[in-house]
Amino acid sequence: MRVPLSRDTRICISLSGRPSNTGTRFHNYLYDLLGLNFVYKACTTTDIVAAIGGVRALGIRGCSVSMPFKQDVLALVDEVEPSAAAITAVNTIVNEDGRLIASNTDYLAVQRLIVEHGLRPEQSVLMYGSGGMAAAVGAALRDAGFTSGTVLARNAETGQALAERLGYDYTARERGADVIVNVTPIGMAGGAESGDIPFGDAVIAGAEVIALQAAEQFERYTGVRPTAEQIAAASALSRA
Repeated sequence: MRVPLSRDTRICISLSGRPSNTGTRFHNYLYDLLGLNFVYKACTTTDIVAAIGGVRALGIRGCSVSMPFKQDVLALVDEVEPSAAAITAVNTIVNEDGRLIASNTDYLAVQRLIVEHGLRPEQSVLMYGSGGMAAAVGAALRDAGFTSGTVLARNAETGQALAERLGYDYTARERGADVIVNVTPIGMAGGAESGDIPFGDAVIAGAEVIALQAAEQFERYTGVRPTAEQIAAASALSRA
């Protein structure tokens, strides 16, 4: 049920160098479905300091942060939660009456998936990828006690750097592991390698993390946790 916009409507935004409709569709779909008096708008900026100042001054409830601003905003908020501190990157800001609290829901989503998939810290991990999302996934696994890990990446420089930061091994070749995580564009809809799969096994793919982290943001902004079915529907719509 769509709630008419009014002076009481709470505003959430995203700040990205290249805004897309993915978050806009996800959040607004759930606002309408759940009858919440919120609206979400994708934005960009050439002045991140002024933009975050605007979030504070205008009472914008929530702000999703994407590249290239994930590190820049660390110095502009009042509180950095452990999820963001663990990887020195922010993707979510919540405005609590002028106090800006930063977190990283990618990290939080992976922690939730570890429990939901019944993963155990004694299992070995092979993580395919070395970008920003891989850093969040790897940190969440490491902090959950997964000490036997390997980073597999095409880019040896970034792969070795991430492996060293996590205390994991690095490899450029596939190898066996108990848990295999794909955090690359391979298999992602719309990409050049959308028809490929990185491994023959079942994986926790990036798309699953993206949907769950958006749900974590939604709950932080609104105080409402969508059901798994609602999250799946919003995710499908956002990627359509």
